Amino acid sequence: MKVHLLPALEDNYMYIIEDEKTKECAVVDPVEPAKILDKVQSLGLTLTKVLTTHHHWDHADGNPELVRLFGQPVEVFGGDDRVKAVNKIVKHGDNFTIGSLKGLCLFTPCHTTGHICYLITEDDDQNPSVFTGDTLFTAGCGRFFEGTADMMYKNLIEILGQLPRHTKVYCGHEYTIQNLKYAVHVEPHNAHVQKRMEWAQQQRAQNVPTVPSTLQEEFESNPFMRVQESDVQKYAGTNDPIACMKFLRDEKNTFKA
Repeated sequence: MKVHLLPALEDNYMYIIEDEKTKECAVVDPVEPAKILDKVQSLGLTLTKVLTTHHHWDHADGNPELVRLFGQPVEVFGGDDRVKAVNKIVKHGDNFTIGSLKGLCLFTPCHTTGHICYLITEDDDQNPSVFTGDTLFTAGCGRFFEGTADMMYKNLIEILGQLPRHTKVYCGHEYTIQNLKYAVHVEPHNAHVQKRMEWAQQQRAQNVPTVPSTLQEEFESNPFMRVQESDVQKYAGTNDPIACMKFLRDEKNTFKA
């Protein structure tokens, strides 16, 4: 498996997931369809699937134009019918393939009620990668536009958090430095956060993405993945991880570094 990252709009990321054995591919959230199709063609790949994480315009509005430009049958996945051009509504636990790669749909409602994350593994279950849209970001999480703290807790801790710790996390936006500023505010003595901030600033100074991360890194430095940790709970003034999640998200919504 090879993942090709393409920046889009102001801070979005689109992805091409390539099965190196068959040269079949899927694309994730192709908001700039001409750009991503040019890349698919230049790589000599066969596009079979569009994996849409959620219906927001900066993730799904490129779908109709991609279908038109591509001019061949293509499956457009999505979690609800608000996803433009969707022709395959998927739910939690649905399986699919990209050539020899195995895909699993993970239902993660909160940012939107139809949000889907996509777990991709090689045929021997190695090299897992999860495409998390606006549910899990590097060092952060999405706003609770259509959900609640208990929903995001389930998404981050009980669903995504149960994947292997070496799973690579490909999120929908380059928000890492902004997120880490809040993580430093919550845990100023967390060495993982400090080290990660230094690294992220070096990456962005060279205009290099900070994506992907790993789940292990998220458990070490993402406050929203650390709501069970005593230092984070102490900061939030509660030993209830769901109340902690709500406190952090509410504060982060208006946080100014």
